[in-house]
Amino acid sequence: MHKAYKFRLYPTKEQATLMNKSIGCSRFVFNHFLAKWNETYKSIQSALFQLWLQK
Repeated sequence: MHKAYKFRLYPTKEQATLMNKSIGCSRFVFNHFLAKWNETYKSIQSALFQLWLQK
């Protein structure tokens, strides 16, 4: 059996500001490393394709 709980937060203005800053930093870090991942994938993909062509 699965149970779910719903709740709502009512942060103060200071808490809301801190939460928004934390979320913004997390988003920046995620996007940064996603871009790195995509760059690596593209370079590996082209290298694998070159190896496949050599066969």
